[in-house]
Amino acid sequence: MRRVAIVGGSLAGLNAADALREHGFRGEITLISAEDELPYDRPPLSKEALLAGVEMEKLRLRAPEWYEENGITTRLGHAAVRLEPARRRVLLDEGTAVEYDGLVVATGSRARRLPSAENAPPVHVLRTVEDGLRLRQELRPGRHLALIGAGFIGLEIAATARQLGLDVTVVEVGRVPLTRALGDEVGAWFRALHGRHGVEIECACTVDTVVRSGSGARLTLSSGRTINADVVVAGVGTTPATDWLDGSGVETTNGVVCHADLSTSVPGVVAAGDIARWYNPLFDEEIRVEHWTNAVEQGRRAAQTLIGHGEAFTAVPYFWTDQYEARMRFVGRAAAASEVAVREWTDDRLVAVYGRDGLVRGAVCVNAPRELARYRAAIRDQVPWGDIAALSSAAGR
Repeated sequence: MRRVAIVGGSLAGLNAADALREHGFRGEITLISAEDELPYDRPPLSKEALLAGVEMEKLRLRAPEWYEENGITTRLGHAAVRLEPARRRVLLDEGTAVEYDGLVVATGSRARRLPSAENAPPVHVLRTVEDGLRLRQELRPGRHLALIGAGFIGLEIAATARQLGLDVTVVEVGRVPLTRALGDEVGAWFRALHGRHGVEIECACTVDTVVRSGSGARLTLSSGRTINADVVVAGVGTTPATDWLDGSGVETTNGVVCHADLSTSVPGVVAAGDIARWYNPLFDEEIRVEHWTNAVEQGRRAAQTLIGHGEAFTAVPYFWTDQYEARMRFVGRAAAASEVAVREWTDDRLVAVYGRDGLVRGAVCVNAPRELARYRAAIRDQVPWGDIAALSSAAGR
């Protein structure tokens, strides 16, 4: 193998490039990105960068000289539009092509946008640094921010906006925030957290219309209520960026379908990060994970698979969110949990454990780092659900 192309200037793409060099690959590496910026860290966009302003020097995952030192060619500002695996090349939107012997697909996901009507007010999303720059200009003290969606990104923006002195109203279709990700019990804790900081959360309703009203917007909810806002942000999820793979033979179903080692249905093509959907034997299910640690680990593993050193990727998923003083860390899987046990609940601490098929499958820990490590080991070791009381007692010692 002489040439590797990495499509996606993402965390996964960068780590794939890094791992290729680390494991002795000396051929050409070309990193292709639709964005004009070198790969950068996205989690700060809803927190530190939104609060203090975007500084690319702090956000970049590697300094510009790192790419030259490691012999990595970057093609920035040019999106991949088609994959031609028979000819082993990626076509770019400018009309050129990048040829490869091995390919890493790391194009991640895009923010979902609300349908836009003529003369409608702007509805922001937050996925890229450009999104962050636009939104940061709008978040001024005394203004009213309306957030559509109480997922992680929505709640992080809500917390940051309150720190900046805005009034905040969140509209959520679920019974409580985060209900689809972490369930009603944990969602209720986060609703109380935001309530103590002055955020109003309107649950169990949808936004019917968003129309221009003066210099701002008026939202009409399914409950009949109307909300007047200066700024509107939609945090309603993401969509895997797989459209450029249509017709290529790469199997896609809510992401790129991968084998356990992150190889795809097309020889010489692997996938990593938000876009990868793979079978994880630890949980006996196909999963797709949109979180930082997963992108790092999968990028590195996909690179190893590409150069012949692959093995099943069986990591325990891990992610975090920081909102106000609450540092939440989650390990494992909460999806399809049949058991939820809240082990600790105070205003500043929360520990909840998830079980399925008789095993400990996930745990959420807010301001409880010792418990997090213990439950992560329990998930990895497939500890029976009935043993969580002993785990909790040991954690308290």
